[in-house]
Amino acid sequence: MSRIAQACLVAGLIAAGAAHAQEPKVADDPYQWLEEVTGEKPLAWVRARNAESDAALASTPEFKRLEAGIREVLDSDAKIPFVQKMGGYYYNFWKDRNHERGVWRRTTLEEYRKPNPAWETIIDLDALNKAEGENWVWHGADCLRPAYERCLVALSRGGADADVTREFDLENKTWVKDGFFRPEAKGGLGWIDRDTVYVYTDFGPGSMTESGYPRVVKRWKRGTPLESAQLVYEGKPQDMYIAAMHDDTPGYERDFVSRTLAFYNDELYLVGKDGSLTKIDVPNSAQKSVHRQWLALELREPWTVGGRTYKAGSFIVADFDGFMAGKREFDVLFEPDEHTSLASATLTRNHVVLNVFEDVKNRISVLSHGPQGWTSQPLQVGDGAIGTTSVGAVDADEGDLLWVTTTSYLTPTTLLLADAAHPGKAPEVLKSMPEFFDGSRHVVEQHFATSKDGTSVPYFIVRPKDLKADGSNPTLLYGYGGFEIPMVPGYSGGMGRAWLEKGGVYVVANIRGGGEYGPRWHQAALKANRHKAYEDFAAVAQDLFRRGITSPKHLGAQGGSNGGLLMGNMLTQYPELFGAIVVQVPLLDMKRYNKLLAGASWMAEYGDPDTADWEFIRHFSPYHLFDPAKEYPPVLFTTSTRDDRVHPGHARKMAAKMLDAGKDVTYYENIEGGHGGAANNAQAAHMSALAYSFLWSRLSGDASK
Repeated sequence: MSRIAQACLVAGLIAAGAAHAQEPKVADDPYQWLEEVTGEKPLAWVRARNAESDAALASTPEFKRLEAGIREVLDSDAKIPFVQKMGGYYYNFWKDRNHERGVWRRTTLEEYRKPNPAWETIIDLDALNKAEGENWVWHGADCLRPAYERCLVALSRGGADADVTREFDLENKTWVKDGFFRPEAKGGLGWIDRDTVYVYTDFGPGSMTESGYPRVVKRWKRGTPLESAQLVYEGKPQDMYIAAMHDDTPGYERDFVSRTLAFYNDELYLVGKDGSLTKIDVPNSAQKSVHRQWLALELREPWTVGGRTYKAGSFIVADFDGFMAGKREFDVLFEPDEHTSLASATLTRNHVVLNVFEDVKNRISVLSHGPQGWTSQPLQVGDGAIGTTSVGAVDADEGDLLWVTTTSYLTPTTLLLADAAHPGKAPEVLKSMPEFFDGSRHVVEQHFATSKDGTSVPYFIVRPKDLKADGSNPTLLYGYGGFEIPMVPGYSGGMGRAWLEKGGVYVVANIRGGGEYGPRWHQAALKANRHKAYEDFAAVAQDLFRRGITSPKHLGAQGGSNGGLLMGNMLTQYPELFGAIVVQVPLLDMKRYNKLLAGASWMAEYGDPDTADWEFIRHFSPYHLFDPAKEYPPVLFTTSTRDDRVHPGHARKMAAKMLDAGKDVTYYENIEGGHGGAANNAQAAHMSALAYSFLWSRLSGDASK
C-alpha cells in the first residue's frame, strides 16, 4: 500500500525530549513586525516594494514579451495531460488561459490515445469560484473504490497548505448535500467505506502538533457531527503528523495509523478489528510500504535483524503476514554502492519495478518473484542520454501496466505506456510535449566538482555548442540540497525561452543534502554538517570558473524554500562568487524558523535553535550573518503572502534589513499562491519573468535583452 507514504507529509520536527539549553543572547529584532502576515502595516510595505519591483523590471516591452512567452508555455494545449486511472476512466486536472484555476476532467484510454481526446468536465474550478465568490486552488480528489461514485475533494484558498475537504457525487457531478465536510485546516479525510472516513484535522485547542499539523485521527460516521467522531489515535504535541488510512485492495483489506515523529522518522501501526494497534517492528527511519502480500522497506540506516545486517540505502521485502507473525526473513532487491542509489520502487500486481540512480542517471529493471526467488530484467526504455526516466503503476491492483515518462533539459517530456509483464517489449508512446524552444544549438554535459573536503559533487550543465570558454557567459546555477530530494534533468519550456535562447548557460548542482546518492548524501549535510551543502555549491561555482564557462560577475544563483536558505548562505558567505542571486520562498531567520508556521517540522534537518544547537545553526542563519559593512551582489527576494509552510516573514525581514543598509535589493511578494509562489499560470509567468529579467540584466550587462 504505497499510499501510506503518500499520506504522510515529508517534513521533520522537534527531537522528542531534547534538553533545552539557555537561549543564546541575540539582539532584539527591529523587523519582527513584518512577521504579521496580513497586518495592514506589513502589507503596505509589501505593496510598496512590489510596485518598485514592477516599475524596475516589468514595465519594458521586452519584459512583456518574456512574460507572454512563459505564459504561452504554461497555457499551451499541447502540454501532456497526465492522467490517473480510476475505474474505466482516466482523470486529469488541467489549467490553461481559459481555465486559470483549472478543470477536473476525464476520458477513456481509447480516447486518450488520440492526438486531441474528447474530455468530460467534472469540476470547473473557475466556475465554482465565480459561483461561490472564492479563490479555490485544487488540492486533489480521493475517490472510493471500486465504484468510484463518491469523491473527497480538497480545495485550498489561494494555494495555502490548509484546505477544506468536500464530498462530491461523481455520477451526478454535484456536491453532496450534507455530505462529509472538513473545515479549513491542515489535515485530511480518507475513505474507509461509503459511510465512514478517517479524519485528521484541527479539532480545536490541543489537537494540532507544535508543527501545526494534526496530532489526532478519528473515525467519522456519515450523518453524525464531526465532534462525535470516534478517537482512533492521539499523538504527542511534539509529534509531527498523525494520520490513518484504509487499504481497500481486494483480498488485502487493512487499516493503518501512521505517526510521523520527525523527518524520515515515523511509526506505522496495523489496526486490528477491535481497534487495537500493533506496531510494525521495523526501523523508524525506514520508508515503509505495504502492497498486497509484501512489506517493503527502503532503509536509511543499517539494520540487523534475523541474524543478518542490511545495508543503508537497501530495498528489502518480506511477506507481510509472515512478518507480523514473527518471521524476519527479507529478500534484498537492491543494495547501493558508491555510485548508485534507489530513485524509486514501484509495485504492480505481480512485479517490483526498481528505478536506480547511477551517478544521477536512471537504470530501470523489473523484478519478478517465482519458486526460485527473484529474477530481474531491464525495462527497455530510454536511450542512455543524460535525462530523467520516472515510472509509476497505472493500476497496481488491476495489473502490471506502467506509466513511464522520459525528459531532459533539451528533449521535451514523453509519456509512454509499458508493461512490467513484458519488460523487453518496446513501450507505447502515448503523448509527447512539443518543443517550446530550439535546443539544437545546445548540449547537455555532466561534470564533477571537488568540494572543500574532497568529495566529488556532480552537476549538469546546459550550454551553447559554440560556447567560448572566456568566462563571459551569463550563467544560472540552481540548487536545493535538502530533505533527500534529488535535482534531476527535466524539460522547461519557460527556462528555455527565457534563458537558453538568449545564450545563457544553465547549471544544476547535485549537492549534499539531496537524494542523488540516497540516504548517505542527505545525511552528510544534516544539522552541524549543513555547511557541506554550501561548500559543495561553492565548489561547483568555482569549477565553472576553472573551466572558463563563466566568472563571478556573470554567474547568478537561484533556489527556493530550502534552496532559498542555500541562496541566503551563498549571499552572506560567498558573495564574491556571484553577480546576482534570486532567493525564493526562503528560510533565512534560523533563530526563529521553528516558531514560524511549519518551521518546527524541520528541526530534524536543521537542529533546534532553542537549544545548544544554536551554536552551529547560527553559522548558516543568513539573517544573522548579514553584515552591513560588507559588499553583496544584487539580490531578488520573492515569496507569497499565502505561503503557510515557509513564513513570508523570512524574506520580508531580510529584504528590509538589507534595504535599510543601502544594499541592492529587489523584493516581490505574490499576495496568494501558497508555497509554490503562484496560484495560476498568469502569476507563475509573472514571477518567473521577474526572476529571469532580474538575472539577465545583472549578469549580461544588457537590461534591454
